[in-house]
Amino acid sequence: MLGRRKKINRAKIKLSNKTMFLILAGACVVSLFVGMNFNIKGGPLSDLADYCFVPMQRGLNSIGLFASNRMDELKNIRQLMVENAELQNKVDELTTENSTLKLEQYELESLRELYELDKKYPSYEKTAARVIAKDSGNWFDTFVINKGSADGIKVDMNVIAGSGLVGIVTSVRKHSATVTTIINDLSNVSGMMISTSDYCIVRGSIKSMNEKQSILFDTLNDLNDMITEGEQVVTSNISDKYLEGILIGYVTEIKVDSNNLTKSGMITPVVDFAHLEEVLVILQTKKYD
Repeated sequence: MLGRRKKINRAKIKLSNKTMFLILAGACVVSLFVGMNFNIKGGPLSDLADYCFVPMQRGLNSIGLFASNRMDELKNIRQLMVENAELQNKVDELTTENSTLKLEQYELESLRELYELDKKYPSYEKTAARVIAKDSGNWFDTFVINKGSADGIKVDMNVIAGSGLVGIVTSVRKHSATVTTIINDLSNVSGMMISTSDYCIVRGSIKSMNEKQSILFDTLNDLNDMITEGEQVVTSNISDKYLEGILIGYVTEIKVDSNNLTKSGMITPVVDFAHLEEVLVILQTKKYD
């Protein structure tokens, strides 16, 4: 019985504490309301408000200011992300445009070179063709162009690019053809020195191209020692397949052969055989058929 009374008293005490808290909270609210509406200054109510609610208000203000700042920061971050995405899109567009302009400029320069080359050999009718395939390796010793018999291309037609001779058409299909160049190991061209009209044989050599970016020449008759480095070499009039007077390259090395009668050496081609994209095909053969 005594235990039950203690439990009841504890419940009453707890209930009384809750009630007192609610009463005090209500009194504070009423005091604030009265103070705000009736402009009551000073006194215990004002002190109580300053003690209890001013710090709370400051805390709430700080929390509100912090939250507002974070919201502004998030808004700025989202705005920056949108602007950054727009700028990146513009950069991508400008990069694409720049690449396109560079490609167009390069193609324009290639076409200008072909135009100048066309004027260099005005007596020959020509057609432009694009390189569409090549053998493996660093050099364009054999490649395929995008024109064939349907465009009037025939075997043994000479091919030029850059400043001079590239090679000769060795096989033809309806819409494509294969070109074997003068740097190919199987290539032999009858050449002639410009200053003396002395003949030589120009031989392709991938090994020499890899080592010195040059091809070979031999059987040169230069009894008066007139030929020096820098001499221009062109196709000769006695060649059975190559048209006369097409520039091949420049002599870069020359030496007397072991027979003491002829000379041999190296020629640097005028064509860039590492970068061929456009060529001109001369629409006639040496037999003028």
